[in-house]
Amino acid sequence: MIEQFQAHIAESFPDLPKIRILVACSGGVDSVVLSHLCALSHYDFALAHCNFQLRGEESEQDALFVEKLADQLNVSFYIKIFETKLYAKESKQSIQVSARELRYRWFREIIKKEGFKRVLTAHHSDDALETFMINLSRGTGLAGLSGIPAHSSTVYRPLLNFSRDHIEAFAKNRKLKWREDSSNRESVYLRNKIRHELVPVLKELHPTFLQNFKKTQSNLQAVSDLLKTQVEEIKKELFEEGNGHQSIAIESLRKLEPLKAYLYMLFTDFGFTDWDSISDLLEARSGKQVRSATHRLIKDRDDLLLAGAEKKDDKTYFINPEPGVFEHPISLIIDKVEAIEEVSDRILYVDKETLNHRLEIRKWRKGDYFYPLGMGGKKLVSKYYKDQKMNALEKEGQWLLFSGERLVWIIGRRADDRFKVGQKTKKILRIKLV
Repeated sequence: MIEQFQAHIAESFPDLPKIRILVACSGGVDSVVLSHLCALSHYDFALAHCNFQLRGEESEQDALFVEKLADQLNVSFYIKIFETKLYAKESKQSIQVSARELRYRWFREIIKKEGFKRVLTAHHSDDALETFMINLSRGTGLAGLSGIPAHSSTVYRPLLNFSRDHIEAFAKNRKLKWREDSSNRESVYLRNKIRHELVPVLKELHPTFLQNFKKTQSNLQAVSDLLKTQVEEIKKELFEEGNGHQSIAIESLRKLEPLKAYLYMLFTDFGFTDWDSISDLLEARSGKQVRSATHRLIKDRDDLLLAGAEKKDDKTYFINPEPGVFEHPISLIIDKVEAIEEVSDRILYVDKETLNHRLEIRKWRKGDYFYPLGMGGKKLVSKYYKDQKMNALEKEGQWLLFSGERLVWIIGRRADDRFKVGQKTKKILRIKLV
């Protein structure tokens, strides 16, 4: 196996022998074999072990075993103890999803802090088959059927070409020791049911089932890569960068056929799964939204706006109308000047004596109004937003400066006439948006 492993590395991961790598090691046979293969190949690596505290004393023994393995292989050892159950409860996720999040987050931290270039995990072809069956049973698209990727930005999976039988045979021939995870024998988990009850039947019905599956998944991956390339070209044409968001013309989307397939390919990387709702959004009223865990799609007139998950800030921030630098919630510089100098939308000049003893910064609330500079009467802020054709995200992000109950400045856009500098003004304050 060592020759096959090294040949596979040379073909698929040629940089691996030249960089510093971190091997994720649970203590199970797969990760133990990967650790020994790296040692036999004389790679520059260390071992990292996650203790999720899910199996009591057994988890503690796993950690001790991996620490001894690191000592045996004469490599560095990293360990992290996680409060997995607490994290799962707080994040309202399954134990499995929570453990995966915690694991890879920690790996990224080690890479950044310790100078490793890649993390190696011991996923093999049987893992890929089980993942395929899980995704198939739950309903998935092409990406879910294409399987576990051989590599991502920071993670390499060099054992995906090898089966569980192949790995265990190597371990037994080398008389290696490893830890058995008792939870792997419990059929309460879907993966274990598939591993112990479904896959053996498939292999029995067709002895080359695993090899055939690998070929099929390779073909699916090739098709997926081809589609991704096409979709990236479409994104370049349709997605226009805005201020903290991307804008997509609805009329251009409507021309894509089959529409739902394109919607899937265009938006799946942003966590969206409800394609009917996204399709309906094209015909919805302006302001309607569809959300994923990380992003939002907002109907705004003739466009869809793609932005990150909403971070509401309903707080009121107080600052003194005195010279100084203020960083929250936005950066403002206040100073005294003798006369109006530079003029810009980002600069406001006010008569200091018209202000209260403190200023307030907050977002729009229903009923807010002001007296636009140069106009005779008052105007609702909501009407001003509409007249300016501000989209939903611009409205959401717009800060307002108040003196008591009176609006002084729609920051960066329009000043209020009541605070303007006049002939009788004795003290002028300049407020600058940085």
